[in-house]
Amino acid sequence: MKTRDAMVRRFVRETFGVRGTLGLHRAAFGLDLLRAPVNVVLAPVFLLVKLLGLVARLCRARRLGDWLLSRRIIFQTAVSRKVAAKVTALIAELDAAGAGPGAPEPVVHRAVEDYVGVRNAVSEITTVLFVLITGYALFHSATLGVLSLAGPVADMRAQALAIENYWAGQWLGQVYFGWFPRSLDPWQVVLTGVVLAMAASLVTTFAGLLADPVQLWLGAHRRRLMRLLARLDAQAESASGLSREHAVARLGDLTDIALALWRALRP
Repeated sequence: MKTRDAMVRRFVRETFGVRGTLGLHRAAFGLDLLRAPVNVVLAPVFLLVKLLGLVARLCRARRLGDWLLSRRIIFQTAVSRKVAAKVTALIAELDAAGAGPGAPEPVVHRAVEDYVGVRNAVSEITTVLFVLITGYALFHSATLGVLSLAGPVADMRAQALAIENYWAGQWLGQVYFGWFPRSLDPWQVVLTGVVLAMAASLVTTFAGLLADPVQLWLGAHRRRLMRLLARLDAQAESASGLSREHAVARLGDLTDIALALWRALRP
């Protein structure tokens, strides 16, 4: 086990340190910039399918539950493929050194896919924190997702444009619209939300540049890899459930939607 631990520690330093994560994210310049917005749209579908799979398991429909939990809803990015290839190569090196799990290839492939999915979820959590900090800095309120940020940003932009184009000049425009704020059209909020969602997807694409070194410093990457190897030691091929990282990544969006519905339905 000392050999395994030493090889894993070396791997996370080389792969997820500052230089390593920069190398990983070079692959993001390309089709990943198109996949990222699509994955943002598919993220709620991913959560719904996972929850349905867990419900099916609880109802003792294990075959259906495993099938749902094994669905790959999110498009795999070039960065994810690069991470998967490196982790798979690490497992092969461990096997060659006599410190690996010796698991069959399909089991390894499935476990590595789950590992990469969890890493992507951490990038989404980083984006949620970025949105939260941005909302608090600009509007002094908690914005748990793009939905709650869209309204204030659209309002700020509309006010700025109205003041800039006021017929009597910007100074009088500030006075006038300070007393009589400009009304906001719904399409402006929707358009702002779409633009913010696209921006958030790009932030998520490159969030690993910050998240990877922080997780390396906290030891999260090493612990996650050791859990992966322990799972392979047990030859665990069954579909995994919803990881806590995926749940936390979606928590902001779900809370954001719930608050928006509450504001819309309350008298």
